[in-house]
Amino acid sequence: MTPRKLFRTVALAEAVTWTLLLIGMFAKYVLDFEALTPIFGGLHGFVFLSYGVVTLFVWANQKWPVRTGILGLVTTVIPWATIPFEKSVDRRGLLDGGWRMAPGGEEPTNAVDKVAALVLRRPVVGGVVALVAVAAVFTVLLYLGPPVPMG
Repeated sequence: MTPRKLFRTVALAEAVTWTLLLIGMFAKYVLDFEALTPIFGGLHGFVFLSYGVVTLFVWANQKWPVRTGILGLVTTVIPWATIPFEKSVDRRGLLDGGWRMAPGGEEPTNAVDKVAALVLRRPVVGGVVALVAVAAVFTVLLYLGPPVPMG
């Protein structure tokens, strides 16, 4: 899977789960039906964290400017903003090419590249570690409870 395909897939998934979360919130606050909110909220939370990890990984691989990478991370908190962001970076060629640190690719020169090389040279292990890390953060957040409205 190329950086472009991975990023586009996760950006779309993040937008879809935003939709599900908003449907769940509508059902909870307008229809007084709370059953969907924990399911859709949990799904969105997991994809939200996954999008953050993928954004960091693609940002490092594609050598995005800091401003672009931060904007990519910020888009996850705005409903559906991941889609126009993904389209923008794709249109500007910032998703072109393959994985720099893949086997036979560039040699890692810094800590970020070394982590990327480890993941890309052992993708199953790297994917499992990333999934476990996201699941661990997700579990801690579930334990802490849902966000408390301010005000």
